[in-house]
Amino acid sequence: MDLIVTTIQSPSQAVEELALEIASVLRIPFVHRERFSLIALRNNYQIDTIVVVTKNGPVVHTLGGEYFFHLNMAELRIKNIINGKHDHMVAAMMLTAGMSVLDCTLGLATDAVVASFVVGQTGNVVGLESSPIIAFIANYGLQNFTHDNLDVTEALRRIKVQQTHCHDYLINLPANSFDIVFFDPMFRQPIHSSSNLKPLRYLANNQPIAESALTEACRVAKKRVVIKETNHNNEFERLGVTTICGGKYSSIQYGVIKVDN
Repeated sequence: MDLIVTTIQSPSQAVEELALEIASVLRIPFVHRERFSLIALRNNYQIDTIVVVTKNGPVVHTLGGEYFFHLNMAELRIKNIINGKHDHMVAAMMLTAGMSVLDCTLGLATDAVVASFVVGQTGNVVGLESSPIIAFIANYGLQNFTHDNLDVTEALRRIKVQQTHCHDYLINLPANSFDIVFFDPMFRQPIHSSSNLKPLRYLANNQPIAESALTEACRVAKKRVVIKETNHNNEFERLGVTTICGGKYSSIQYGVIKVDN
């Protein structure tokens, strides 16, 4: 992907150092912002996507809107879990304290944050993300975002981010490495009401789950492989998933493959 990194106008030294770090890690050009507008930078460098480092962290400006780390629905879902309410993903995984989860499609890290909160200090959550910029934004947020609830902040810090394609990672893992292997690919049929996902579509790997990756996931999982998708699509049928969980009125469903290796 063609992109550049710059800063807000009149940046502090810390902001400029973070921009230089991003340029180095992602191997993309760093451009001094000076007084240029983002429109001017897009025109000057003939690119659509610009990473702008602010005092609150990096913000990716795409043609679909701004992308930056935030808890998204994880905050509400954790609040509901604390209050004893049902969470469809947690139920589909049969997730409890001390379990291990491999999130093969980290993205916004929303599901990984909920999983990390549930498995707690004795559990383990690893998030894989093939897009270098999404992986960087997720890792930065997980290591720097602070929530009022210390348990939520600690759940963020425990998640380990790996920038890699899930198939490449899975094939190098021993069998039975994680209790749960989870996929949340970009939906085949987007939920257009979700403005949070619009910029992500300009940055993410939009390929569906490969059958070879699913085969490896079933080898790596000790208990279950769980796939998140919208309803009214044929992905579960294509992948041979017959056990479907989810709310009666929810647009999201979870396909479950019980492994029990």
